[in-house]
Amino acid sequence: MSTYLGMPSRRVQEPSSPIQGVRDFPAAARQALGDSVLRRNLGHATSVIRGKRAAVVGEVPDWEALRDSAEAIKTETMARLPELLEQLEANVTAAGGTVHWARDADEANRIVTELVRATGETEVVKVKSMATQEIGLNEHLEDEGITAYETDLAELIVQLAEDQPSHILVPAIHLSRTEIREVFATRMPGVDPLLTSEPRALAMAARTYLRELFLRAKVGVSGANFAVAETGTLTVVESEGNGRMCLTLPETLITVMGIEKVLPRWRDLEVFLQLLPRSSTGERMNPYTTFWTGTTGHTEGTTGPDGPKEFHLVLLDNGRTDVLADEVGRAALHCIRCSACLNVCPVYERTGGHSYGSVYPGPIGAILSPQLTGLTGDSVNDSLPYASSLCGACYDVCPVKIDIPSILVDLRARHVEAQQSRTGLRVPSPEAVAMAAAAYVMRDEKRFAAATRSMRWGRPFMKDGHLRGPLSSVMTGWSSSRDVPTLPDQTFREWWAERESGGHGG
Repeated sequence: MSTYLGMPSRRVQEPSSPIQGVRDFPAAARQALGDSVLRRNLGHATSVIRGKRAAVVGEVPDWEALRDSAEAIKTETMARLPELLEQLEANVTAAGGTVHWARDADEANRIVTELVRATGETEVVKVKSMATQEIGLNEHLEDEGITAYETDLAELIVQLAEDQPSHILVPAIHLSRTEIREVFATRMPGVDPLLTSEPRALAMAARTYLRELFLRAKVGVSGANFAVAETGTLTVVESEGNGRMCLTLPETLITVMGIEKVLPRWRDLEVFLQLLPRSSTGERMNPYTTFWTGTTGHTEGTTGPDGPKEFHLVLLDNGRTDVLADEVGRAALHCIRCSACLNVCPVYERTGGHSYGSVYPGPIGAILSPQLTGLTGDSVNDSLPYASSLCGACYDVCPVKIDIPSILVDLRARHVEAQQSRTGLRVPSPEAVAMAAAAYVMRDEKRFAAATRSMRWGRPFMKDGHLRGPLSSVMTGWSSSRDVPTLPDQTFREWWAERESGGHGG
């Protein structure tokens, strides 16, 4: 495990790839649950974001209609994806841009590296981008002698700390202000040694550091929130303005975008630009929404409008075509990376993002990551669909109405099938045996009545909310975190029969 600032990193596992860790979720989560500071940071941050979101969503009388529209647009997009991507390519090209197609992470990294090398530069500035994190672009560029500087404040903190993001929207959510101050003081060049942990002081220190990078950078790398097939326009929404600096100052702009981010029409943005900021940051609109279409038509030796002289769009597949082929799982591609599901998830709030071993944590990561890497029956990501209580809160807040709980259940079933196929064994699990026995008992009224009466035989083994005797060793995992209810003297059926016969019945 890596360390920074003399403290152990909260990274619970060194990833084998950006979308797959080396330990399954239960093992990683157990370690995270022991970190009380992490739980306190997460609990405070997610509760604040939830409150802000609820307030601004409550102002929109047609919120549910907007969600329905977004779901319909995304469903249409997935049905027409090949056609829309070809339309996007044609319009980006017509506007002076160049489109590249990348089948996987290796191909995308190679394309970006070659584009940077063609400029003669050895450093790039980056807008916060989940797609470039997914392919491990920063690490690849470093291996090739190119330095990538993150400019989003939270991403900058994580990069300087040599840590990993733990949240889609707030990558440094697991760090306190004091820890961030220590990161800046020890890792950021030129920082005032008297720097305090006040938010404004930290932001101004980062601004001073980043301004020099912006002014000298010749190459920018970004992701994209949306791309419009109808016009060839791309957009990035953000809260700081650092993204706009990356998008407008460098002479060359390289955008890496998952193929699912395309929208059919310009007017579709009306829906998503209302849903995204409210769902993500609890704002009515993003402070900075930047659109660009191709290049700006600079000529050598002249001063033209802001924007790149050269624009490249890298369309990334990296497993998305396989997800698209799945009737149930393809809804995961509707995700607009708002992180609303993370902020309401009781599992994420207690374990943090690093436990998922992927750049996509939380409920959406639990359905997206295993689909991107494949359910094999023995993969680390096979455990992610079980990282949920199936409470349904994620579906309730999702702006595009992804039914995450249903997909989780489907993926669990597919994991079992993959496991059985890999091992060649059809031996049922203890859980499957228990469920089959329960189904057998509950199908028959007399069997069910007899079973409920027989439960009183277990009363000597249940006392003060705990299991006693042999049951305690058999069900240690279940009973260690749950109170066992006290069994009543009568079953409900007995009480009802006594009541109907004229007895007192309580």
